Amino acid sequence: MKFSPRVSVAILLACLSIVLISLRLNGAQLFGGPDSGFSSGNPNEKAEFYWSRLRYTPRASTAGGLGYSYGYGYGYGRGGNWSRDYPKADRQFLMALRRLTRIQARSTEQVVDLDSDEIFNYPWVYAVQVESWTFTDAEAKRLRDYLLKGGFLMVDDFHGTADWQSFMDGMRMVLPDRPVEDLDNNDEIFHVLYDLGTRFQVPGEQYVTTGRTYEKDGYVPKWRAIRDDKGRVMVAICHNMHLGDAWEWADTAEYPENFASMAFRVGLNYIMYGMTH
Repeated sequence: MKFSPRVSVAILLACLSIVLISLRLNGAQLFGGPDSGFSSGNPNEKAEFYWSRLRYTPRASTAGGLGYSYGYGYGYGRGGNWSRDYPKADRQFLMALRRLTRIQARSTEQVVDLDSDEIFNYPWVYAVQVESWTFTDAEAKRLRDYLLKGGFLMVDDFHGTADWQSFMDGMRMVLPDRPVEDLDNNDEIFHVLYDLGTRFQVPGEQYVTTGRTYEKDGYVPKWRAIRDDKGRVMVAICHNMHLGDAWEWADTAEYPENFASMAFRVGLNYIMYGMTH
């Protein structure tokens, strides 16, 4: 059964309002810890779904990440490019996932690396700023094995022609013979929970001050994928958009609700697809 758009958005806004109230009451203490301070949660919490974020070694020219904020929130990406919007975007998405679906998800995220087999414990992985990722041969092979054995990778927050070429440099190490395709509006991944046959570009928080939905020369959003031999999407590619920022800033009045709602719906569809295919 699919959610009524009006009902689902109302529920989502209600839960995010709770987050905003909590932030105002407790500030950074809500999330604890140093810097952005999100607590690590309970690492022993059992669940049927674990949100995991890929930690990778960035190119030397981009090491260190952006490490900035616009004056709101707590997800500043202080750990490097891989951690942009982390952990606030992850936590707020998990709040929506637990409220808008029946998936029993752990309340906190999991960071995974490619230097061990730990990634095989997590069926779904999110990665950002993938124009900057690099892999050793062993790491590329481990990620390839993960995807071909049924894992799902969602990549987000990279923009324009140069970023695409850099992303593909890494992707060709992982899946050298797999073509990249543009997803059709009728593709199942856009209809497993919400019907998203019509979508639009989701910008980062920079939209609040610039009014631009694009970054660099990434004027048109690209919804792309890499499939396995059975036609399953194993890499979902969100190019020229920044869904993670929309999740992170969803509790900020200045950030438009329609962008946040679209970002949550896309992420929820991708998780539902990844868990059922």
